[in-house]
Amino acid sequence: MGFDPETLKYDDRGLVPAIAQDAASGEVLMMAWMNADAVRRTLESGRVTYWSRSRQCFWVKGETSGHVQKLVEMRIDCDRDCVLVLVDQSGPACHTNRRSCFYTALRDGQEVEIMSPIEGDLG
Repeated sequence: MGFDPETLKYDDRGLVPAIAQDAASGEVLMMAWMNADAVRRTLESGRVTYWSRSRQCFWVKGETSGHVQKLVEMRIDCDRDCVLVLVDQSGPACHTNRRSCFYTALRDGQEVEIMSPIEGDLG
């Protein structure tokens, strides 16, 4: 008997936060949302699939940009209301063409950009 995505605790919209982390470096890349079907699709295909709240549809990371996230491992937090996807990230994870979406640090009360966009096409 395998894992059943329905056993996760979803919010009132049927979503659970999903944090993407680079499996090799440990770098936190991004956060997005998954529903039970996105979890299932990710596990079945090995390609990380999210639920786009703005478009109300599935979003396979890298489908249009080519910046694919291959699933290495999925982990569930202790409360079962958040998942961690360890990924092999191809290219930037952020739509701003940065390696990570977390490129703004708060230092001494000021926002500081700590990561520049990767040179080249935004895909």
